[in-house]
Amino acid sequence: MSHLNVSAEELVVGFDRGRPVLDGASLTVPAGRRLEVLGANGSGKTTLLRCLSGALAPARGRVIVDGAELRRTRAGLRAHRQAIQLVLQDPDDQLFSASVAQDVSFGPVNLGLPEDEVRARVAEALGLLAVDHLAARPTHQLSYGERKRVAIAGAVAMRPCVLLLDEPTAGLDPSAVAEALAALTRLQEADSTVVMSTHDVDLALRWADEVAVVVGGQVVQGRPEDVLTDDALLTRARLDRPWALTVGARLRELGLLPAGALPRDAAALLAALPDFPGVRT
Repeated sequence: MSHLNVSAEELVVGFDRGRPVLDGASLTVPAGRRLEVLGANGSGKTTLLRCLSGALAPARGRVIVDGAELRRTRAGLRAHRQAIQLVLQDPDDQLFSASVAQDVSFGPVNLGLPEDEVRARVAEALGLLAVDHLAARPTHQLSYGERKRVAIAGAVAMRPCVLLLDEPTAGLDPSAVAEALAALTRLQEADSTVVMSTHDVDLALRWADEVAVVVGGQVVQGRPEDVLTDDALLTRARLDRPWALTVGARLRELGLLPAGALPRDAAALLAALPDFPGVRT
C-alpha cells in the first residue's frame, strides 16, 4: 500500500429541493495520517465519505486522487474502489457470507486473485483487526463489536490506500471502542490512511491528527487543538468542546498546568499535573 493524495473540491450534494446536504464542501485527506470527520447527526458526514469513496456522484464539484479527477466510468470506479474503501456504520449492511473468513475473502476473490494470495490477504486483514481467532465463526454468532471489526477486515483485505469508516465506534461499549481504536492504529502503522466519521469530540481529540467539522454544508478542517477550541464553530455545528480542553484550560488559569499544548486525554492530563508533597495520585 502506498499513500495517495485525496481531496474533495467544492462538493454540492442535495437529495431534495431544499437546502443541499453539502454546499461547496472541500476536504483534504492527509496521506498516512488519521483524520476525524465530525458533525451532528444529519450534517453530511456520511454523504461526504460516500462522495470520497465514489459511491455517490455530487451534483457539482469533484474528487481528486493524486492530481487526477475521479473518472465515473466502470473502469475508473473499479480502480478507485480498490484504492479507497468505505465501511458503513451498520456492519450487517456488509456481512453476508456463512463464515468470517469467507466474508473477508469476498473482495479479493472478486478481484480474480490466486487462491494463495486470497488466503494471505484474509490472514493479514484478520490479524490486523485482531479477529483471526474468529475465522471459522459464522458471522451471525458474532457480537456487535466483532461484526464491526470483521466488516473493516473485509475492506482491509482489498489493501486500500485510504480507509473510510462511517462511525466505526457507534454503539460500542468502552472496551470495544478501545479494541477498535487499537485495530485502527495498527492499520495506520501498516501504511493505511484512516478517515473516521463521528460526533464524539472527545474521541476525535485523543485519536486524530486532524479534524474536519461538517457544518452548514461546508467543512472546516485543521488541527484538533485549533478547531475544537473554536466555540463559535462548535455551537454552529451542535458539538461540545472536548472535556480535556475545558478542564485543561481551567487548570492552566489556576496555575496548575504549564504553557504549551493542552492535554488531549485523562492520562496526559494527569501526567501534566505537578506533584504536591504528601499527596498521592
